[in-house]
Amino acid sequence: MPKLRLTRWGYASGRVLEALLEALLALSFLDMGYTRNAAGKAFQAWKALTAAILALEKDRLEKLLSEKERKWLETKGVPWVPTSSLKPLSQLLEEKVGYKYFSFYTDKALDLHTYQYQGPDPERLLSKHASREEAATDTLLLLKVLIELIEEKVKPRLQQRNLWLPDHEKALQQLKQKLTPGKQQA
Repeated sequence: MPKLRLTRWGYASGRVLEALLEALLALSFLDMGYTRNAAGKAFQAWKALTAAILALEKDRLEKLLSEKERKWLETKGVPWVPTSSLKPLSQLLEEKVGYKYFSFYTDKALDLHTYQYQGPDPERLLSKHASREEAATDTLLLLKVLIELIEEKVKPRLQQRNLWLPDHEKALQQLKQKLTPGKQQA
């Protein structure tokens, strides 16, 4: 992975590449039948994408937040994207910045995060996934949405700044190829 630059744009570029590589790992784990590992990697990919989007939307977000909220976002929210804050950060992106359905997909990512630790739960007391197949389906769904968001919202902005690198494109194309119907099984 290339060294992260000290600008928010360089940071976003690095986190998007991280998201793509984590997504590829998730698919590799699914291919091997390791649904819990795949769920964890899909969650990490979503978290990295969220960090990238928060960095890209810094200017818009700063206009909407109080001084205290801006400081927290800059020192903790963007660099760490704490799991405990993923839901409100996603709601902020959806409600204030226009990332349609972002919080719903974040809920899916959080469900996969729980599944990673709890495994399948037929009674759905500890995990919302009763079976490995359900978790695999949600993993694939989340990765497809991740690709859409990167292609539609993130890639064009990074290209404008010459920060969409050959490594990004290679990882994106590999991910799309692996998610082509008939290439991947749930």
